[in-house]
This record gives sequence, structure tokens and C-alpha cells, in this order.
Amino acid sequence: VFTDRPGVLTNDFFVNLLDLGTTWKPLDPGSHAFAGTKDGSGEPVGIGTRVDLLFGSNSELRALAEVYASDDATEKFVRDFAAAWGRVTELDRFDLHG
Repeated sequence: VFTDRPGVLTNDFFVNLLDLGTTWKPLDPGSHAFAGTKDGSGEPVGIGTRVDLLFGSNSELRALAEVYASDDATEKFVRDFAAAWGRVTELDRFDLHG
């Protein structure tokens, strides 16, 4: 979990993922899970998968992640997430579309 506020819809995932003070290392050789630690202190940040870290390494996904990680993007993230979630939940609801 990339947040200290589980159960709250925030942009914390993107903020913490893009923190340049975090180093990610595989938990085991060939592992799909990575442990993040704060540079210098070695304090654990969290565990992420290859898919999580893809948002920081793929140029197109990183551009989106940087938008959502910005200081003033919390409301934008919540609005965009709610709109996308609404579309996803209605995709198989043919009774809603004429």
C-alpha cells in the first residue's frame, strides 16, 4: 500500500511512487514484488509489484502519474477516478444504454 490513509481515495499512490528519495529492490531474485526504502535511512516505504512500478518507468504512464502526483491534483485524481469507475461499472449494463 502506497499510503498512510487506507480506505481514503487520494493521490498518495502516485506521490509515493514518484518519490525520488525511494529505492526499489526485488524482494527475491526473479521476484515480481519490490521493497521500497528511503534513501539514507533505509526506512521501509512499502512493497510494490512490477505493475505498480510500471507507472514510474513507462514514459506515457509516468506523464499521467506526474500529473496526479502534483500538489494540486488530489481533486483531479478523485474526479477522474470516479468518472472512469462509473464507466467501467456500466460497461456490461446494456439495459442502461438505448
